[in-house]
Amino acid sequence: MRPSLIAAALIAATTAAHAESENFDSTKLGALPADWICGVTGRGSPKWAVEADSSAPSKPNVLKQSGSGTFPWCVKKTVSIVDGFAEVKFKPLEGREDQAGGLVWRWKDGDNYYIARANALENNVSLYHTEKGRRNTLKYVDAPVPTNQWHTLRVEFAGKAIKVLLDGKQYIELDDGHISGPGAVGVWTKADSITAFDDFSFGGQ
Repeated sequence: MRPSLIAAALIAATTAAHAESENFDSTKLGALPADWICGVTGRGSPKWAVEADSSAPSKPNVLKQSGSGTFPWCVKKTVSIVDGFAEVKFKPLEGREDQAGGLVWRWKDGDNYYIARANALENNVSLYHTEKGRRNTLKYVDAPVPTNQWHTLRVEFAGKAIKVLLDGKQYIELDDGHISGPGAVGVWTKADSITAFDDFSFGGQ
């Protein structure tokens, strides 16, 4: 069997093995969800908190980043996944420098993890690995990301195989081995992006 087919089969198997979801609706307004931690790669003062949002895909609450920083992140620290998936609905709201919504996985700490990102200012989807606090580009692909609209971003990963999908369409598929082993999953933004997140889900082993 070809390596790409093996990777696809492994992703399917790990995705089905274990799945959880979080819609932030049981979290007190102004607080963080249980077992989540937030911070920034680089510098800045990100502000992550659960807020009410009448446009939320699953009402009433969302997780929102409204501060700024080089690369703000918020992860579910109790999760440790090697191979599997992560998915989130996000809404880019504001930002002069950036309007980004992203997913992180195989997160070891605030300086080492993978990122899949969609950007409403640039209308693209991109894939990175961050090591020792430095973000490194793996691939950019043009994609429509209208601002002030909800989108679904999904990443599937198994071994070196990575797939990135936006609104149900696959935009990136490649192999990369920079970051291996288990890690946490979560969400991510950039610079002055003000972004809302909802219906975060993940699975794998």
